[in-house]
Amino acid sequence: MGRNNHALMTGLFLVALITATAIVIYWMGHFERERDLYVISTRQSVSGLNPESTVFFRGIAVGKVRKILFDPKDFGTILVPIEVDKDITLTKGVYATLRLKGVTGLTQIELQDDGKIREVLPPGNNPMTRIPLVPSLTDKLMLKGEDLLTKAEQIMGRLNSLLNDENEKHIGDILSNFNALTAKLADLQVSVDKALAGVPALSADAQKTLMHVNALTADLQHLTNNVQKLSNKAENLADTGKTTGDLLLQTTLPKINDLLSELQSTTTQVKRVATMLENNPQSLLLGPAEPEPGPGEPGYKEPK
Repeated sequence: MGRNNHALMTGLFLVALITATAIVIYWMGHFERERDLYVISTRQSVSGLNPESTVFFRGIAVGKVRKILFDPKDFGTILVPIEVDKDITLTKGVYATLRLKGVTGLTQIELQDDGKIREVLPPGNNPMTRIPLVPSLTDKLMLKGEDLLTKAEQIMGRLNSLLNDENEKHIGDILSNFNALTAKLADLQVSVDKALAGVPALSADAQKTLMHVNALTADLQHLTNNVQKLSNKAENLADTGKTTGDLLLQTTLPKINDLLSELQSTTTQVKRVATMLENNPQSLLLGPAEPEPGPGEPGYKEPK
């Protein structure tokens, strides 16, 4: 019995020593490390996240996950309380994402801050100060993976439709046409080379043509000068005609009008004399007959 009691006492002592050692190590590990409590809120899955998972802030380990639980007021929301070193200042623009840990399938918390909000986020479990958990790039790719596969399947189907037997025959015909076109382009290149060989002679002819054009331009310039002189003379003649017309209207025409008036008066008098001679020719010798006396004059006779 003594040996059994001694062994029991030894075992209890070892258990107590190991427990005390673990407590001391844990205490020393957390000695002088004060941490603030923050709560991450999300409605998406947190697969691979476990208590004691490391919390990173911009790639630096700053804390750990305390536990994972459902929101008692809303079971669709998952709450993840985390401990963050007290010397780390978080702003209200901070957000969290899940970060894969190697190939183990475990995830960690990654805190990010875009720096647009300067206001400090107070610690605590206040619903107004909870940190949102947003999908990471991997999560977005996984969520859209089904859509990507569907689109890839549609693309493959269209490629299969495009590469059917009939279209393959058309593609073969197109390649044959390209070969024929390439041969024609080679012939065209030869023709172009020949044409380029005649370019110097053509340039000489063009130079001669330009010389004739220059001479023609000089002749046209001379003709233009003559036309300009003729135009000036015509303008002077027009001015002279205008002056002559003004003189004719202001001096000659009034005199002609007076002469015509006198001629008309004379014509009237001649016509009157001719009428008198026609009616009484003897008046040319005897003079005009005296008019018969009127009533009250001497020699007046009343008609019977």
